[in-house]
Amino acid sequence: MHLLSNYPPSLTSPPRFSYLRHPSSSSSSRILSPPPPTTTVTATRVKITSSEMDSLPEHRIVLGCGAAGVDFLAAVASFPKPDDKIRSTSLKVQGGGNAANALTCAARLGLNPRLISKVADDIQGRGVLEELESDGVDTSFFVVSKEGNSPSTYIIVDNETKTRTCIHTPGYPPMIPDELSRSSLLSALDGARLVYLDGRLHEAALVIAQETARKNIPILIDVERKREGLDDLLPLASYAVCSSKFPLAWTEAPSISSALVSMLLRLPKIKFVIVTLGEDGCIMLERSTEEAPASEEKDVDSLLESLKQRKDDNVAIPTCYASPLTKIRANGIGTVNGRLLVGTAEKIPPPELVDTTGAGDAFIGAVLYAICADMPPEKMLPFASQVAAAGCRALGARTGLPHRTDPRLAAFLH
Repeated sequence: MHLLSNYPPSLTSPPRFSYLRHPSSSSSSRILSPPPPTTTVTATRVKITSSEMDSLPEHRIVLGCGAAGVDFLAAVASFPKPDDKIRSTSLKVQGGGNAANALTCAARLGLNPRLISKVADDIQGRGVLEELESDGVDTSFFVVSKEGNSPSTYIIVDNETKTRTCIHTPGYPPMIPDELSRSSLLSALDGARLVYLDGRLHEAALVIAQETARKNIPILIDVERKREGLDDLLPLASYAVCSSKFPLAWTEAPSISSALVSMLLRLPKIKFVIVTLGEDGCIMLERSTEEAPASEEKDVDSLLESLKQRKDDNVAIPTCYASPLTKIRANGIGTVNGRLLVGTAEKIPPPELVDTTGAGDAFIGAVLYAICADMPPEKMLPFASQVAAAGCRALGARTGLPHRTDPRLAAFLH
């Protein structure tokens, strides 16, 4: 049963995502979307066979907290100029939000995710819950507000440049910690192998993170950019997955690789940090509790270049190149004991590349699975890149997300 905020005793569910009500509009003002056949997305959960159950992680409950909303996606031949009127080449309306997308991905891979978030008692909010539930995400810890509006995002997908532009409308009223009781939080954490925070709903996320830390449950944080409350969350994290811009902005280090060293030194609980680089793959710095062999320290920038030189540009599938355990130094910053890894992205043929919306969320969903499955980093990074690439072959963050039965994942999961 959902956590209710002035919630009506009965609720009839109309067709999902029929229209968007703007938060500042009157009850009669609506922005209509096209007919349901081209806009609605119905998720079908794939049944897992007994043999596949045997290969699932033993502990696969993941609790997430963060964004869940509705995405209105319009693909266009090229991005419009000011005052232009253009037609879309395709259109889709489906659930969105970083945490909701990542946990949908994790559910399709075989985990049992639970999500704490907030939507309003409107058509969009009910559609958000229905779609998540149909994909196997537990929404019983959602807060549903009688008033206000659910979060939504208009996304323009440029077919020419293969980029997307997002225009976000936050949900209202925002979630506050008092809407999540301690008993509900303890129920949500019961049996959890891992907790995932996307950096939104920072006040509620901090309460969740503090209780999670008390229970010694590891935390993974998705770090897109500097946000309010993030500096309170990061010291509690065991893992971080960052955008390409965040490490430099947060540490003011001269390079991404030296910024990773700085992050591990500033955040002693962090086991690894991953930076996603889109078509250029990813970089990971893994801390080691083992003592590195007696040898001279390796400069992190030089070590990164040596790993990049090992890449084979003729290989289209994701691969990983790892340094040995060593002392890794960033000049003027310090030294950490660990390994540096470079993961490549799949080279998607241009005709197959449709939309990169949610690629980072898919990557994180796969990392969540990999942690629960105790995958080594050399396997985790290519696996996460493979999952993210699958999602880029369809319009929207969730349309192309693979299920664990996808043959492209067989080498990683079985």
